[in-house]
Amino acid sequence: MKEKISIEEFDGKRFKIKIFEPESLNVKKAVITHYLHNIENGVAKHFKNEALKYIDEIIAYKNSEEKISLVQDSAIQQLLFEVNDVPFPTPKNYKFKFIDLFAGIGGFRLAMQNLGGKCIFTSEWDKEAQRTYRANFGEVPFGDITKEQTKDFIPDNFDVLCAGFPCQAFSIAGKRGGFEDTRGTLFFDVAEIIKRKKPKAIFLENVKGLRNHDKGKTLATILNVLREDLDYYVPEPQIMNAKNFGVPQNRERIFIVGFRKDLGITQFNYPESIDDNPILEDVLEENVVSTKYYLSSTYLNTLKNHKARHASKGNGFGYEIIPNDGIANAIVCGGMGRERNLVYDDRITDYNPVTKITGEVNREGIRKMTPREWARLQGFPDNYIIPVADASAYKQFGNSVAVPAIQATAEKIIEKLNF
Repeated sequence: MKEKISIEEFDGKRFKIKIFEPESLNVKKAVITHYLHNIENGVAKHFKNEALKYIDEIIAYKNSEEKISLVQDSAIQQLLFEVNDVPFPTPKNYKFKFIDLFAGIGGFRLAMQNLGGKCIFTSEWDKEAQRTYRANFGEVPFGDITKEQTKDFIPDNFDVLCAGFPCQAFSIAGKRGGFEDTRGTLFFDVAEIIKRKKPKAIFLENVKGLRNHDKGKTLATILNVLREDLDYYVPEPQIMNAKNFGVPQNRERIFIVGFRKDLGITQFNYPESIDDNPILEDVLEENVVSTKYYLSSTYLNTLKNHKARHASKGNGFGYEIIPNDGIANAIVCGGMGRERNLVYDDRITDYNPVTKITGEVNREGIRKMTPREWARLQGFPDNYIIPVADASAYKQFGNSVAVPAIQATAEKIIEKLNF
């Protein structure tokens, strides 16, 4: 049950070590938490044998190390409290069941739970994202969905498959672009799960660029597999923008919805935009933020010079300061993700740097948005826990789905399924 230590490198003076939990331990945590979340319904039997075995391992370890004479019943009750004592516990009176693939930090799950759905399986390989997911939902996601041992843990008889899968090109030259042509890509694993489990509906999300990826061949292959090979009714995918669903972020993503053909569903309308007119001020921090979010004068000048150089060449690339009554650019991890969403905030009073910076804190009141502000841009409620360092938080929210857009579309799906 203990963490392991590996030696990563030796620089001639000292070893650099990395502490990590072995994959087997993470799988055990996933099995136990999935079992506990479903202990009051039929899904629990799918995880029961292995979960009880792993719980007995915990008991043996604690009794040996801590001398507490723990027994299985009391251990389960304690663990049940832990998985339910979270901001977003599993719904008790649910209307439908879904699975959450490439789950990230649970944007799909939030939306589906808000509509009365119960998640019975989730997978996400990133360890920091798993940490955030567990803090909010009390459940550890399974890891790499490309592994057969992970797929084996997916229960039967769920209603909706949700997946924000990464975009990859397919090798379809000279072929018909069918199921086998996607092998080796992450979409293949999604398609394989659909083929095995045959959910009533599927809900996939991807970057807007999927529409034109590889001259349109990638999307054509995906639609062909879903419609012809897997026998789903799939209306034309829709580009949805988060700003049209109550959050001030210009974030366009492609949504793909499908229904098993035997259900007789032959028509689907994506949700209309809501007339909410969100602005950046709606998501900004109410209190003065830490000085660490303010740019140094040196870095700000670098950004200004960088933008000027591009402007002289006719390019529009560079940093951007969003006005309080404006709409943020799409938040992304890496690149210029944070610099394209800077804000003016003149409430700063302490100009003493709290991190190592070159130069002084700028006197113009220009700062990065905080992780909480990014969370709000994606529609995450304020009681959503951010247990990781800022760098990980920016990455996680930048990779997440916009919850309100997902929920509005999911609501249309659920209406069609008549739950």
